[in-house]
Amino acid sequence: MSETLGYARVSTSEQTSVGQEDALRDAGCYRVWTDVASGATTARPQLDALLDALRPGDTLAVWRLDRLGRSLPHLLETVDALQQRGVGFKSLTESIDTTTSGGRLIFSIFGALAEFERNLIRERTNIGLKAARERGRTGGRPPKLTPVKLQQAVRMRADGLDLNEIAGVLGVSRTTLYRHLPAAQTAQ
Repeated sequence: MSETLGYARVSTSEQTSVGQEDALRDAGCYRVWTDVASGATTARPQLDALLDALRPGDTLAVWRLDRLGRSLPHLLETVDALQQRGVGFKSLTESIDTTTSGGRLIFSIFGALAEFERNLIRERTNIGLKAARERGRTGGRPPKLTPVKLQQAVRMRADGLDLNEIAGVLGVSRTTLYRHLPAAQTAQ
């Protein structure tokens, strides 16, 4: 026998989930699991328990889409995993029901929009990086061992200082010295 099971989430303990729970029960939810967790939090024990309780033919219902997913890609991934298990999904506020063909269409459009957004972000990032490179700027952390410090390290090593002393004076690690000094100079 298939059941509709609900999931509610509030971000802080000062908030109440009563409105969400009432709406889910009014929509026919047999039982409602509730988490108190920020939307960015990955640990949601009640959601995990609910996902374990769902069986093929059941439907997971939420009051609003943002109660389930941390982001649109996460939401799409979660609903896709549900569909692969034969579990439907309903969002009451947005009137989305993946157990119907119209609901699946709407959710597919969401997925296409999310992929389009990710591609736009990737394109803009690549354009920005290319423009920065053309202006002589490269990303990443500046090197700890500058050319001047490297010359100083070579002179210090030639003067007989050991790598620990050189590293301390220059403010770099021994590993950095091993990486940049010629092999003959790193032998102790």
